[in-house]
Amino acid sequence: MIEKLKGIEERFIKLEQLLSDPAVISDQKKYQEYLIEHGELNKIVPVFRDYEGLLEEHKEAKELLKDNDLEMRAMAKEEISGLDLKIETIKSQLNILLMPKDPRDDKNVLLEIRAGTGGEEAGIFTGDLFRMYSRYVEAKHWALEIVETNNSSSGGFKEIVFLVRGKGAFSSFKYESGTHRVQRVPETEAQGRIHTSAVTVAVLPEAEDIDIDINPADLKIDVFRSSGPGGQSVNTTDSAVRITHVPTGVTATCQDEKSQHKNKAKAMGVLKSRILDAKVREEEGKRAAERKGQVGTGDRSGRIRTYNFPQGRMTDHRIGLTLYKLDSIMEGNIQGIIDELKIYNQAQALKEIA
Repeated sequence: MIEKLKGIEERFIKLEQLLSDPAVISDQKKYQEYLIEHGELNKIVPVFRDYEGLLEEHKEAKELLKDNDLEMRAMAKEEISGLDLKIETIKSQLNILLMPKDPRDDKNVLLEIRAGTGGEEAGIFTGDLFRMYSRYVEAKHWALEIVETNNSSSGGFKEIVFLVRGKGAFSSFKYESGTHRVQRVPETEAQGRIHTSAVTVAVLPEAEDIDIDINPADLKIDVFRSSGPGGQSVNTTDSAVRITHVPTGVTATCQDEKSQHKNKAKAMGVLKSRILDAKVREEEGKRAAERKGQVGTGDRSGRIRTYNFPQGRMTDHRIGLTLYKLDSIMEGNIQGIIDELKIYNQAQALKEIA
């Protein structure tokens, strides 16, 4: 690990020199590449330098153990004990920083929320989850773009698909994939009985052209009249678009825009993301045995979380986290949950490395 960190530090010093080179500064593309790399290494190098400083202090303290003065040796022993703890802590931090980064983490993210069991109540909770995520996106100063909606008669959604644009969006949302269970008394329940409903969330990194190449000849494109709200022209022209990738059977639909051209572009983006996601899942399936201890980023068949409204309780079943602040969570205050999931996943990955 030390040799790897020394190599990173050398590269960091080299980048500092390059970023002050007039030839590099005049080449904006190159300058931005170096700036981004420097920013990433700047998360590691200061921690490594602190680690080296602690090791040096530890070495000096051990030398004091040879002193003839009993009091000096006792002080050295106490200092070594404290330094051992600090060294182990910072070593764990460095191990996390050196872990391979998920290349998808900085991508935009596509979320698909669908009502499951529970009838109209599931549709209402689909709308509640969308609102929760929307508030979180707003707090992060990211952008949200609705791609497809299928409204339910109760005012919620049978399905809603939306894109979140922002640096690190996939990194924040990737643990949301799975079945979200809700327990509460529906407004239509006269007897006050608690009902249990379920909603599924799928989280896909937005695919870019460099990620996946689709042959236009493999696409079947259908246009039809939109059935949803959106203005006078939506329901009177064939503006909605459905694209099918024939070899895989993957489809994507968009009817949110009045323009057929815009709907086609959005649907194509969703299609690419779904095909890429299917490929990634296939690869992850092959590595399932290696990653079985981790939280996982997409087992949609598994119940990951329960929202119990009568008790004001949210429980994430994967990490055993229970919080009694459901009202706050439903307002989009979910960063704490996301952080706990990341910490757990990092700890499991470190165990596998060890």
